[in-house]
Amino acid sequence: MSRILLLNKPYDVLSQFTDLRSPSPRQTLSDFIDIPHVYPAGRLDRDSEGLLVLTDDGKLQAAISNPKFKQPKTYYVQVEGAPSDADLAPLRKGITLKDGPTRPIKIEHAEPPHLWERSPPIRQRKSIPDTWLKLILTEGRNRQIRRMTAHIGFPTLRLVRWQIGDWTVKNLAPGEWREVDSMKFKSP
Repeated sequence: MSRILLLNKPYDVLSQFTDLRSPSPRQTLSDFIDIPHVYPAGRLDRDSEGLLVLTDDGKLQAAISNPKFKQPKTYYVQVEGAPSDADLAPLRKGITLKDGPTRPIKIEHAEPPHLWERSPPIRQRKSIPDTWLKLILTEGRNRQIRRMTAHIGFPTLRLVRWQIGDWTVKNLAPGEWREVDSMKFKSP
């Protein structure tokens, strides 16, 4: 039977088990998980936080991370500024980035979610408001959400992946993980 781990990846941690950078390596998954033969299903940028799924099953890893399977991923995104519904409309239809067109996403304004404190905290500007958005996408290109919000003029300040399919980071503190039953994964 496959192993599936759900990790709440902290800010400033690489989504890999080793860092070859020298002289001072950065924190990696090995600082939090000491289970052999599990690997991330997809990635989460170093400056992003939240749910990272790890598994020892290659087919399951592909079903979770490969965009062709359209596994929904839910994020809470704090942006600089106060986007209107009209500002968000292009993202709902799909936009074209340097690496091509994006799929349409579901996006809406959100109340500030109940999250853990981030260390270091995001920058705050007294003269510029910030807004929380909840979005769901079914692809995951490199820094895609950050590029999409910047494209419409609202840079991302904080990005937290909350859910992949039915799996959530709820009740996991940063750096904590839990194992889940692989039989409950809804394969696309």
